[in-house]
Amino acid sequence: MTLHAALPVAALAVAAATPALAADPAGGQAIFGLVGMELAFLEALILIALACLCVPLSRALGLGTVIGYLAAGIVAGIGLPVSFARQPGELLHFAEFGVVLFLFVIGLEFRPARLWEMRGTIFGRGLSQVMACAVLLTLAALLYGLDWRAALIVGLGLALSSTALVMRGIDESGERNSRFGQTAIAVLLFEDLAIVPFLLLVTLLAPTGGEATLADNAWAVAIGIAAIAVLVIVGRYALDPMFRIIARTRTPELMTAAALGVVVFAALIMAAAGLSYAMGAFIAGVMLAESSYRHEIEADIEPFRGLFMGLFFVAVGLSLDQGAVAENWLVILLAVPVTVALKGLGAYTVNRAFGTPHPIALRIAFAMGQHGEFGFVLFSAASSALILPGDVASIAVAIVTLSMAVSSQSERAYRLVMGPGEPETIDEDYSDAGGSVLIIGFGRVGQLVAQPLIAEGIAVTLLDHDADRIREAKRFGARVHFGDGTRPEVLDAAGAAGARVIVIATDDPDATLRITRIVRDRFSNASLMVRAHDRIHAVRLAGEGLPATAIMRETLLSALALGEATLHKLGYSMDDAQEVVSRVRETDGARLAEQIAAGRNAVARDDIVTAIAPEPLGAASDDADTARRRPNP
Repeated sequence: MTLHAALPVAALAVAAATPALAADPAGGQAIFGLVGMELAFLEALILIALACLCVPLSRALGLGTVIGYLAAGIVAGIGLPVSFARQPGELLHFAEFGVVLFLFVIGLEFRPARLWEMRGTIFGRGLSQVMACAVLLTLAALLYGLDWRAALIVGLGLALSSTALVMRGIDESGERNSRFGQTAIAVLLFEDLAIVPFLLLVTLLAPTGGEATLADNAWAVAIGIAAIAVLVIVGRYALDPMFRIIARTRTPELMTAAALGVVVFAALIMAAAGLSYAMGAFIAGVMLAESSYRHEIEADIEPFRGLFMGLFFVAVGLSLDQGAVAENWLVILLAVPVTVALKGLGAYTVNRAFGTPHPIALRIAFAMGQHGEFGFVLFSAASSALILPGDVASIAVAIVTLSMAVSSQSERAYRLVMGPGEPETIDEDYSDAGGSVLIIGFGRVGQLVAQPLIAEGIAVTLLDHDADRIREAKRFGARVHFGDGTRPEVLDAAGAAGARVIVIATDDPDATLRITRIVRDRFSNASLMVRAHDRIHAVRLAGEGLPATAIMRETLLSALALGEATLHKLGYSMDDAQEVVSRVRETDGARLAEQIAAGRNAVARDDIVTAIAPEPLGAASDDADTARRRPNP
């Protein structure tokens, strides 16, 4: 969700507020001579101004966009005397479509195969951590005096962390592949999934106004299972052919309309079965996760998701019972450190039980101690379902908001508790650096690159920033220097200025791009060879000015060699198999050159993906020479 969403957010607020004005003309008093629709536009203009002030300020303070939107809604609730502030529930109900779209996008990211591969970490540690935190927080809510249903929803909502804030911290520290990063990401993935059953639980706990018989309950369960089965069948057999037909029309707006239609259809199916809109959208997303049109659909939905989610958070701020917050400000201020501490305790205990070292478990506890955006979603649904009283929901929202605000200091608090860290024991002495070849990255590719050079007696300097890998290399007698290749001073110390050839073999595409820019800017005297992660990465590297001869896709030669060996097994002679593979490689190279030209001005990965349309190389022409080479069946 970005700042540019603030303008459409306010525009949609007009659409939401206008029916309320029309339904209650007596309340539509004139301001500056404006009434009805004109008054709604005036309020929308005020929301635009508030969003443009609050969101940048919130980001500048390191609090993120969510709190900025909440602040805009709170200020609007105080300053706008009509429409939005008078009937915020209607705007909130309208904005909940953002939650539906959000769950659809999450479903697109969760391929069934990926979920199965990560099942142990996600559903083991993730489930354990969320449940442990939920138990502690539910007990605290019960002690506060809440009904068990309300206490359970509050405990579950507060047990969820802010994916946006935690992921931002992991990315800023470059620790996605560290043990801390992998563990935190796995738990966040489970939390993203958990919101679906949590919303379903709200539906089940909601008072129905009468006692349901066993037959009624069985029938309701049967209807729910049938609705899910319909969605699975439609998603499995109908959606991909439908999008294939629509894609052939080459009408982008029709593809966008179809994607939104799928979300609405899935939500309505679930609603007809008495289940959650969001659950239907999530199932539809999962069903499309394996589709070849997944990226196109996600790109079409993303602007609407950001737009409606921004509107949702503004509506949450508008619907906040400020009187209840003012009356209970002391409770809120005391509750924030208590709930954060309980959640941190649960996270630390679970991770230690799973064998995580004390420093990492403690860091996870600090990083994931805050409450998250999904709490707003869950509390809003519970309030609408009459499970949470309005004042309790407002207090819970205030607790979540304050915990997110103070989470920017979690890393500082962790360092304060842990004290000064142990100094890195790996030697960074570059006195013996200065080989004619500098290889940056000593992973599976860098090791193979170095072997023929070392075998020929060529002086090679090896550089890597993975401490464990360096220690492992020492066991086999290899001297690998420790250092971060994205730092110019490290490259200079490692002898980049005097190297004849610099090979970049890192396994992080973004890091490879950064190193490439540094080398081209500061060490242009050396010839540069770069490992490309895939075809898209190769196009991005070419956009930095690298010639095609300096870029090597890591799977290209091995895949072509495997294809050549397969042809030989089928009866082709070695010469004929080599000729076929050589022709395929030439065709592939020519196509890559065209794609590089098409994506040369693209900056973002998605732009380049759009410029590259996968297409088959095609079979060789069946001329007499080709027929001669083919073996008889």
